[in-house]
Amino acid sequence: MSHITLIRHGQANTGARDELEYDRLSELGHQQAAWLGDHLRIAGSHHPRVYCGTLTRHIETASGMAVGDAVQDERLNELQYFTLSQLLDEQHGIPIPQEREGFITHLPKVFDAWRNDELEGAPESFEAFETRVNDALQEIANESGPALVVTSGGLIAIAMRRFMDLNMSATARVALAIMNTSMHRLFPIGEHLSPVLFNAVPHLDTPERQFAQTHF
Repeated sequence: MSHITLIRHGQANTGARDELEYDRLSELGHQQAAWLGDHLRIAGSHHPRVYCGTLTRHIETASGMAVGDAVQDERLNELQYFTLSQLLDEQHGIPIPQEREGFITHLPKVFDAWRNDELEGAPESFEAFETRVNDALQEIANESGPALVVTSGGLIAIAMRRFMDLNMSATARVALAIMNTSMHRLFPIGEHLSPVLFNAVPHLDTPERQFAQTHF
């Protein structure tokens, strides 16, 4: 197997309240992607294969990094968090938070209701999402050469859930911790991929760039 470096997209439209409105990078998101690409080139990181989801924020991030043409795969797309949240509100009376801090308790509720099939009309089941994520990453790992995969925080959290046997509460905390354009590496150890890097943002570590260490 080859190692995989998962990358969360740059900051998207933080004022959005639906999937379509959210799906574009902010000005800072474009800058984060460019800084990450510069860092990888300066570090001499060798990734002959680049993949991304088909969402606009994935494509814009991969393009802004300028590290090679990305193969687009819709299996690397994010879960539809806004849609799931709306269903949770309509069916269980749990409103969507209006402030960032509210998502700390809201996200675990969304994950639990989704996994337990308590959201009628969900765009896909939790099981289907987890399966497509696992299938896509396994296929990428089985090819030759290190790979970069530009995707979203929810998908990265589910990948960590699989490879670390996390429960849903821990998975939600992982998802909330993931920063924009952070790197997460899965390395083959024995017959399995194991996380050896989580939430790394070396391109944003200098004092003048720490303002760009964003979660939303």
